[in-house]
Amino acid sequence: MTEQNPLRRIVLVEDEPALRDNYTLALSRAGFDVHGFGDADSALKAVSRRLPDVAIIDIGLGRDSEAGFDLCRKLRESSSRLPILFLTARDSELDVISGLRLGADDYLTKDISLAQLVTRVSTLLRRVDALTQGGESDAIRVVGSLELNQPRLLAKWRGEVVELTVTEYWLVDCLARNPGQVRSRQQLMDAANLVLDDQTITAHIKRIRAKFIQMDDAFAGIQTVYGLGYRWMDSLLY
Repeated sequence: MTEQNPLRRIVLVEDEPALRDNYTLALSRAGFDVHGFGDADSALKAVSRRLPDVAIIDIGLGRDSEAGFDLCRKLRESSSRLPILFLTARDSELDVISGLRLGADDYLTKDISLAQLVTRVSTLLRRVDALTQGGESDAIRVVGSLELNQPRLLAKWRGEVVELTVTEYWLVDCLARNPGQVRSRQQLMDAANLVLDDQTITAHIKRIRAKFIQMDDAFAGIQTVYGLGYRWMDSLLY
């Protein structure tokens, strides 16, 4: 592989050696540069030296049943753009929503096949690539008080940067492309290449709203149309 086309780097945090080896092998065979860690501290040290292209983390690590949540929070603090994916045996709705609220881009349970895991990681990276490879005419779009800069994966509200994750940026982009038009949860999932359910889309939207409201307590750009979905309202209209 040449320097012009390097392998995508993945940090994998899984405390069970056999599982970590299986995931590493599958992802390596798919063409990724995988670095496996059994605990949060060693993973954080590695990320501080070099930011990966994707982080895959379990929730329970060693004796700490919540270590993965704390790791996700710290990784998100280090980069708002780093794609983070939970891979865990925990499948409760509370855990899923908690993971997404902390800034994860996707949430998978360990009953997923290795082939599906590779597909989901590849899909996540394609979303990053799609956002960064837009044409010049579509590179920067302004919708009322919102500015979207695709090459930099950057959103601004009234001139101030909104720290969105890759998934959050994609969802805002999908909504803002057609202000006033209702986008169903399924349309949002399709646009963002997500394989989630209504509850996780709702969690993403709540987190996005909270970020805008933190900057502007009068923000009302994302409206819920009950039973149908969501729509972006041009700030000049409200």
